[in-house]
Amino acid sequence: MSAESLVEINDLAFSYGTHEILRQVNLTIPRGRIVGIMGASGSGKTTLMRLIGGQLKPARGEVKVLGQVVHALKRSELFELRRRMGMQFQQGGLFTDLSVYENIAFQMREKTDLPENMINDLVLMKLNAVGLRGAAQLMPAELSGGMLRRVGLARAIALDPTLMMYDEPFAGLDPISCNVIGNLIRRLNDTLGLTSIVVSYDAQEALKVIDYVYFIADGIVVAQGTTEEVKASNDPFVRQFIRALPDGPVPFHYEHEPYEKDLELVTPE
Repeated sequence: MSAESLVEINDLAFSYGTHEILRQVNLTIPRGRIVGIMGASGSGKTTLMRLIGGQLKPARGEVKVLGQVVHALKRSELFELRRRMGMQFQQGGLFTDLSVYENIAFQMREKTDLPENMINDLVLMKLNAVGLRGAAQLMPAELSGGMLRRVGLARAIALDPTLMMYDEPFAGLDPISCNVIGNLIRRLNDTLGLTSIVVSYDAQEALKVIDYVYFIADGIVVAQGTTEEVKASNDPFVRQFIRALPDGPVPFHYEHEPYEKDLELVTPE
């Protein structure tokens, strides 16, 4: 594994039963960069993150994180590796019966032996980084969608991870909240020296913050490049995806028999 790479994925394949999701995925996540994983809904983006985090095991190929083959680790070794990963979930994933403060403090109490006064300082520091120190005593139900994402982000960086993963960070947010989250992803990655993976189908927002992007379709990487290269690309898939075109390599209709054949099946009485 290259010293410049934090994550390496080689010839990765994964299926849910007989339904093949990933056929042969190869990609590299360089240290210190923000890398986007894009594709239509159901293309396997979130599945790929679960494979990186060790929630799933591949049918073929391997996933290396920090030089370790994730699916070959023992349970204790996997948990130790996960300590170096942060995850922001689509819907925030907060404990609904705990305050914002307690949500951030929870894993510090569970995973460290830090004294309570130091936990207090760290929680407020993380909340301040996402602009929500004043919301520390609020409950999740009192927060807007954008605020929930920001609290989720503060919790994800609570233990100072090396790798941050974002699952659809812009989904369901208004334009202002999207811009706030995008700026936070960029600023935190650069100021904390993180390496980040952004999984998204929102090309317009994601391309504002990422450095490099992989497009996944039909179980493989169909295109890749820097943000500038992608925006100038003439690749049919890339053009359709980033311009939200209805016609192109990604079909509107689900696979089907010829229309005339289906009509023939309906016989008049």
